[in-house]
Amino acid sequence: MAKSLSYKDAGVDIDRSDQWTERLKHLVKKTYGPRVIAGVGGFAGLFRLDYHEKLFQRNYRKPVLVACTDGVGTKLLVAQMAKRFDTIGIDLVAMNVNDLLATGAEPLLFLDYLAVGRLDPERAVELVEGISRACQEADCALIGGETAEMPDLYEKDDFDLAGFSVGVLELHKTIDGSRIEPDDVILGLASSGLHSNGYSLARKIIFDKLQLRIDDPLPGLDATAADELLKPTRIYVQPVLSVLRYYRVKQAVRGMAHITGGGLPGNVIRVLPKDCQALIETDSWPVPEIFDLLASQGPVEREEMFRVFNMGIGFVMIVRPTFADSIARQLRRAGEQVYRIGRIKSGKTAVELR
Repeated sequence: MAKSLSYKDAGVDIDRSDQWTERLKHLVKKTYGPRVIAGVGGFAGLFRLDYHEKLFQRNYRKPVLVACTDGVGTKLLVAQMAKRFDTIGIDLVAMNVNDLLATGAEPLLFLDYLAVGRLDPERAVELVEGISRACQEADCALIGGETAEMPDLYEKDDFDLAGFSVGVLELHKTIDGSRIEPDDVILGLASSGLHSNGYSLARKIIFDKLQLRIDDPLPGLDATAADELLKPTRIYVQPVLSVLRYYRVKQAVRGMAHITGGGLPGNVIRVLPKDCQALIETDSWPVPEIFDLLASQGPVEREEMFRVFNMGIGFVMIVRPTFADSIARQLRRAGEQVYRIGRIKSGKTAVELR
């Protein structure tokens, strides 16, 4: 009689998956606030939009749900090379909640999707630890996720990671750029480095052209390739939401952009109304050394650098000129590096780098 086959024989170990799910429950629960009704363990996560308790109230008149999804691209390959997975989860959350934030939304909940060839519980826990820390920083509940072990699609050590976030805002407080006018001020919030974009080009220059190894020091930088390339994406949620809550009536902030793939030109233009141009002074903030290295060693032309990378600005706020200095001060008090990087002028919709 032929030996019966099991799912484990096909490469999927259900017991191992169940064991690691139990290990991560405490990491998930750290992100819970009083509006979470049910999280990990059920078929879906439950989250209250309105909450009426005396010590913590959240009630909305005309709530709009805002949703987005994103990943971290080929930065995953750098993490695999370095065998360091403690920051990739932070990147995953940041790429999503910063996108939500650009509409003025408050992130509410987050879900992750991890696809693997073979589940490595230690690596998976590292990933979720980063996701949990980032969700706490963004005040966002990690209410669920999915881990898919698919040996026929992925090699043993390969994996992919995606995230999904949902936020909320009041309809009349939506920030979509429609109120932007000439003479509005463009404020740039500093990035922590490459964030999670442009890694295909960065890896080609550093590992193929320069032929550096992952633990080699980068020329001219006080950091190894791993240290610099695995710096986590900055999360701007709490400082920016604090500004928006401070100006509840005056609508001092007219447009916002998360600077990801496409750089400043490709993202700022997405919030500009007709007949408004963004003039950005590229010498108004210090460009991190990693970008100078990539530009010189590529070599990569200036226009291409600004089209691929954030060039040191991770988030942009377009504000009324009367409030620009006050908003910048508030952001700096919250720990952000803020620069006045340009202004809005009349003209055909475009972003001009000068």
